[in-house]
Parts: sequence; structure tokens; C-alpha cells
Amino acid sequence: MGFFGSVLGILGFAIGIPVGLIVGFFVFIYSQPSHEEYPPARPLVETSITLLLDLLPDIPLWMKNPDYERVDWFNRFLAYMWPYLDKAICEIIKSSAQPIFADYIGTFCIESIEFETLSLGSLPPTVHGVKFYETNEKELLFEPSIKWAGNPNIVLVIKLMSLRIKVQLVDLQVFGIVRVALKPLLPTFPCFGTVVVSLMEKPHVDFGLKVLGGDLMSIPGLYRYVQETIKRQVSSMYHWPQVLEIPILDASTASVKKPVGLLHVNIIRAHNLLKKDLLGTSDPYVKLSLTGEKLPAKKTTIKKRNLNPEWNEHFKLIVKDPLSQVLQLEVFDWDKVGGHDRLGMQMIPLKKINPGEKKAFNLDLIKNSNIVMDVPEKKQRGKLELDLRYVPFRDGSMKYRNDVQDEHQSRDEKSSEEDDFLSNAGLLSVAIQSAKDVEGKKKYTNPYALVLFRGEKKRTKMLRKTRDPLWNDEFQFTLEEPPLKDSIRVEVMSKGTGLHFRSKEELGHVDINLDDVVANGRINQKYHLINSRNGVIHIEIRWTTS
Repeated sequence: MGFFGSVLGILGFAIGIPVGLIVGFFVFIYSQPSHEEYPPARPLVETSITLLLDLLPDIPLWMKNPDYERVDWFNRFLAYMWPYLDKAICEIIKSSAQPIFADYIGTFCIESIEFETLSLGSLPPTVHGVKFYETNEKELLFEPSIKWAGNPNIVLVIKLMSLRIKVQLVDLQVFGIVRVALKPLLPTFPCFGTVVVSLMEKPHVDFGLKVLGGDLMSIPGLYRYVQETIKRQVSSMYHWPQVLEIPILDASTASVKKPVGLLHVNIIRAHNLLKKDLLGTSDPYVKLSLTGEKLPAKKTTIKKRNLNPEWNEHFKLIVKDPLSQVLQLEVFDWDKVGGHDRLGMQMIPLKKINPGEKKAFNLDLIKNSNIVMDVPEKKQRGKLELDLRYVPFRDGSMKYRNDVQDEHQSRDEKSSEEDDFLSNAGLLSVAIQSAKDVEGKKKYTNPYALVLFRGEKKRTKMLRKTRDPLWNDEFQFTLEEPPLKDSIRVEVMSKGTGLHFRSKEELGHVDINLDDVVANGRINQKYHLINSRNGVIHIEIRWTTS
């Protein structure tokens, strides 16, 4: 029986496999599948309103709102960086929570509050869309929609009358829209100085709270009270206009030095200057400048054949750092042919001058700045007399019209030489930022901008083969009085290259009345170019008065 059983088993195996494969093939081919348990797919617009309302909160913003962009790549980046971001964010939370905890210590018999464990878990937040804003300021502004259902491990220990109470946060969910600003934009890597974060609305916060092992949120009414309290506390700290500032670059690196005041210089006279000409005389003039400035130096008039010249000429220099800048004075002998001979020089640190105080100087001229001041120079080079006054700019916007009456009253009461010296002097700063869609007769344009004001002409750099130039050039004009009835003209030009290097073409212009600039202290706008089809230019103008 054993032999016959083995033979029959082999025959059954040999016959059963082919028969089973053939039968299964025909069943698979000719059988009709049943789809009764899966409803047919339909377009979203044909779905019922009730079902759509249920699905709406889970639909990403980039699908519902065309202003939001999809950022799947950023979510993948966030997943890789989350272990490191977790530690960095926890340090910020600890530093921000310490002053809040300190307010409660000593009240309700609380002796101490501290984190025993603080970790945001392994699940990173998800950005469901980002909306970018275009502003006239030097900043990058965007709003990400963030949803986070995390698994944090946050344990807070409260010491209450020598009793340690552990409070654990579990099942945390946070939904909200955050506004992030990277500013100011700088030419130093990473190209922005500070990250400014704020909430645009109260965040949705859901969580569980365990105290001594029991779920505290299961107590009726407590869940909503705690949730609303946390929302209110977070909103009071970070809801716009309250912000969280995270510095990225050092202040000395990030700060762009701007004018902070005017240095009024009155060159009075010189005595006993050196004889440089063949006839035993000189043709002196004074050249003055501030260190750390790229602006051209100021010059007095030339006094022909005079060793004791009198000038009484007034100059205004722009000051950016009164603690480090130095006024450099050089007296030259003018020559019609060849270079001018230097008769002497002297330097005055601005930190020696008190703001608003007029100070007189009678300086001994020296050969160069390398001479040690304690050792008198053998060769006398003469003296230079001058008056200096450093006047800082006013803080905030300059509401000139509101101050006019006060200034007139002070002049009526005291009309002195010092008032004439200061006058209503101020600084007009014109920043040519960029332009868009500047078109010319040719396919490519090489645009640059001209700034025309009171007979002065200043020019930006020329950019080749572009219709959207980005200049970021700033020009400054020191004025005796506010430009109330003046206007400034900005022309966008294109210069030819190659064989046509002398050809020029105007791509558009704009005339800007300066009344609003004086009244408000600053305007920062985009203007449509006249005689241009679609051209727009971005200009910032500031009026700063001393």
C-alpha cells in the first residue's frame, strides 16, 4: 500500500498543478469583478456639500487659495533638519519661559518652576502653503500656513510647598498662520540681519495635560479654560504687532551706517603759510573731508598770492559715525601746471566736539599725520583758524510744517550769527532702488538712472542687457533750507555699446514733488515712468533735518 500510495500521490501532483493553473486562468479572465463595496470616483464639484465641509479643513491652502504656493520640498528639508531644529527651538522656549515662570514664583506657595524634560518629538510640522508679499522695503516677507500634530515630551516640575508636582504635555496639535520677515536685506551672507516672527491670528492649540498620572483635561470646563488661557498668553507675546526677533548677524556687521548729523565747518583764515612759488608767495586753498566717506572732498576758493588768506566760507559735511570719524584738513598751493603742493594739514576727531556746541580751533599745520604731536616740528607751516559745530539729526519723522512756527518765534527772539550758521539745513537722500519693464527701441537696453536736482546731476551705475535693472544706489544733497517748493527729476536712460557707444535713449522719466517728503520725512514708492509703456521705477526719498 505504501508503494501504491506514493505513486498515486505523484500522479495527483503532476495532474493537479496543470489543471489548477488552467482553471484559475479561465476564472480570472472570464469572471466579472464586483465594485459594489467601492463607490465610483466622481469629480470634487459633484460631491455633496456636507462631505465637502468635512473635507475642507484637511485640504491644503495651495489648493484652496491661488495666492499660496506648494512647498513639498521644504517639508522634506524640514524632516531632515528637525532633530537639530528641535534642540534650537527648545533653547528659545526655555529662555522665553524663564521670565514668565519668575512672575509666578512666590505666589500660591510656588517655590520653583522648571523643565524636567523638553523635547518636541520626532514628528516635524508640515507647511501647507506659503504666501509671499512684495513690499517697498528691503525685506523678504512671507506667511506659511503651519500644522503640527506632534509627539512632544514636555515635563514641567512645579515645586509647591516642598512637594514636586509633575505636569506632562501630551498629544499636542498646533495650527496657525505665521508671518516671517527677513530684514534688513544686506550684501553680507546670509544676506539678512534678523528674522522677525509674528502670528497673524490666534493659533489653534489642542493638547492633553497629565498631572500626577491623571488626565487633567478630562475635568469638565477645565479643558476650554486652559486652552483659551494659553491662546491668550501666546497671542499677547507674539500676535502682530508683537513680534519675536531672532538676530542672525552681529549688529556691527548687519547695520548699514546712515547719516546721523551734519558737521558745519566755517573756514575763517590762515596765517604765515609756506612760500611755494618763485616770487616768494603761494596760492592757497583748503581741502576738507571726513574719514570713511567716499564723497568728493570740499574745497575753498583759491586766494592768489597770499600767505595770510581769509576765506570765511561755510561747508556742511555728512556725519555717519561721530565717535570714529575724523575731519581731515589739508592746505594746498594751487599750481597751474603739475600737481598742487601741500602746505600743511591737520586732523580733528569728531568725538572732541559736543553735539550742538560751536567750537573754535586755531591749529598748527603739520607735514603729515605721522608726526608725533608731542614733538614740535622744526619747520613752521602756519596756522589755520576755523569753527566747527556738529548737529545731530532729529529722531523720527520730520514734521517740518509743525515746527515752522517755533523756529520763526525763536528767530524773532534771538536773531544771532549762530542761528544763521545752522539755518534750516538738512540732508536730502535719494535712493534709486530698481525699475521694471523699461523698454527701448532696441531689443536689449543698458539702463542707468539720472537724478537731476537744483542743477546737480548724479548717475547710477549702468546695467547691461536688462529690462528690470536693480541699482540700489543712493545720492545725498545737503541743503540750506527744506525743499518745500522743489521737485526732483529722475530719468531712466539707455546707453549704446560697441560701435554705438555714444548713442543714448531716454526710456522714461518721473518728476517728484518734495512737499510730502519734507512733511513726512520719508516716501518710499513706485512710480510709473512718463513716456514709457509699462515702465515702473522704485524710489525712496528721505529728508532729515538738524
